[in-house]
Formats: sequence, structure tokens, C-alpha cells
Amino acid sequence: MSRSTSSKSRASGRVTLSDVARLAGVAPMTASRAINQPELVSALLRQRVEQAVQELGYVPNRAARALASAQSNVIVVLVPSLSNTVFTAVLQGIQDVLDADNYQVLIGNTRYSDAEEEKLLNIYMQSNPDGILLSGMSHSPRVQQMLATSKVPVVSMMDLSDDPAQLCVGFSQFDAGQTMTRYLIDKGKRRIGFIGAQLDERTLKRCEGYRKAMLDAGLADPRLELMVPDPSTIALGAELVGRMLAKVPDCDAIFCCNDDLAHGAIYQCQRRGIAVPERLSICGFNDLPASAWMKPSLTTVGTPRYRIGYEAATMLRAAIRGEAPAQAHVDLGFTLMARESA
Repeated sequence: MSRSTSSKSRASGRVTLSDVARLAGVAPMTASRAINQPELVSALLRQRVEQAVQELGYVPNRAARALASAQSNVIVVLVPSLSNTVFTAVLQGIQDVLDADNYQVLIGNTRYSDAEEEKLLNIYMQSNPDGILLSGMSHSPRVQQMLATSKVPVVSMMDLSDDPAQLCVGFSQFDAGQTMTRYLIDKGKRRIGFIGAQLDERTLKRCEGYRKAMLDAGLADPRLELMVPDPSTIALGAELVGRMLAKVPDCDAIFCCNDDLAHGAIYQCQRRGIAVPERLSICGFNDLPASAWMKPSLTTVGTPRYRIGYEAATMLRAAIRGEAPAQAHVDLGFTLMARESA
């Protein structure tokens, strides 16, 4: 290929496989084999094609390859946050499985928004993904429609579905919330508050578990619940524990929907001279790395975040291959981490 032809190709759009073939002096099919199945061509031809690829800055067209092969080697992963340690651990488990098969993982941050999830899925579906990993069970009608019509294998993470046919890996958020509340009741606590933020589906299910335990014990009181839609932060936890105590002064324990809020609650109590757990027990959810090393150390619910990602990706990989799962619902359970704060 002459310099003028090469410049014209780059000026008019992306470099094509035909451009690479011309510069390497081979047929387009040979160039394709050298790139996609290098073991099928000689070392000399492979070297010529690789040199042309580097010189032209050629990037393979994944969409065209997917149409030709009916496979894209693309996996879509949608999570509600990329800054939350909970989901970075899930993503690590996913990556450790999919890297072995050279999948390209398209990660989308839905920001706990149905509209953002719809937008991202609409964009990523254009890559003809081989499979999709989603967080949670609750999705907008538009997302459900896109998933149903695409016929792409989908595995849901973090919770368990009521639909026996839906592939999912996680644990019961409801049971975890109920278990933590029962633990506090068994410790003699009677005025147990629940603090929730973000109000995503997992937080709401934990609250439902809390309500069930309080109702069963004859301790239910709506004033003990403090739920706000704000993003969860340590600072918000500090603020909310103050609001809870102002509203219900005789509150003797607080179940925070996650560890961020619980950390803030403990720090606020220390600033105000409120003894934890003697005056007020505080517990959280997810067992973040700092929770075991605070003073007092945080009583919380340990969740298998890495394993959720790993097992979900493993299940999806099998579904892509057409293999029937041994079980559609994989319940990895949770662990109550009883420590000093409650």
C-alpha cells in the first residue's frame, strides 16, 4: 500500500483488514487468519501481518467478527457502584474466571438508577454480548424486555430469585437482616433502630428482615426506622445516628444497612461520649476490611462478595456453552461476625 493510500484510509475512517492485507502483501483472508488464528499461517506471513498491524494502528472490528462467528467474546457486567468495595470484590471474582477464556468484559456503573441501567444495556447490547451479569433482581420493564428478546444468557448476582428458572448467585438479604436483628434481640436489646440509605432493593430486603424479627418479638415500632435515599457515606452515618437518638432517645441498638453508615455512627458516638456497646449497640452489614480493626470492632454480616462474582461468572460461562446448571440458584450464605460493638 502506498503512503498516499494509507493516509487516505486513515483520513476517511478506521483502518480496515484490507488495508493491513495490502501493506503485508497478502490476501485479506490470510491477514485474518494471521490475526485470529496465527497457528494456521507460517511464521514469516504472521510477522509481515503483525508489522502491518503495528504500522497502521489497526484495531479488529469486534462487531464484524461477532456477526461472522455468532460469538463476540464479550461479557456485559452491570453493577450499581464502582467505588463501593463490595462491588470491586465481586468484579475481581468475575475477572478471575473470564480472563482464562480471553473474554472482554464491558463493565457498566448503573449508579443505582433504572434509567442508567437501561441506557447502558441498550449501548452494550450493540456489541452482541455472549452473556450478561446483572446485580440484583429488580429491573425496569424496559430492561426485562431487552433481556427477554435478546435470548442472551443472564446470571443475576447478590440475591436469590423467586423464579426457579432464573440463574442467580448470592444469598438471602431478607434472612441476613432477620438474623442480625434476632442476634440483637437475643442480646437483650428491645429498642432496636434500623438506619438505611440509598434504598436500593438489597437495603429494602434487609429492612424487611429486620421488621419481621421485630414483629415476631413484639417489638415493632415504625419510629425506630430511619430511611433516606441519599448515597451511603460515613458522614451520613454520623448524621443519622444523631437524628435517630433525637427521635427515639431510648434506642438501645442500631442496625445500619451497611458498614459505611455503621462506621460513621460509631465515630459520632465517640465524639459525643456515647459508650458503645454499653449505652448503644451498633452493627453493620458487609464486613468491610476496616470493620474488624475499629475500636470497638464492628459487629456485622460477612458477605461472600468475591465468591459471588466467581461463581456467577462460572455459571454464565457454562450457560454460554449450552450446559445445564446443576442448580439454578446458588446460595452462598452469609456469616454473622459478632464483635465488640454489639
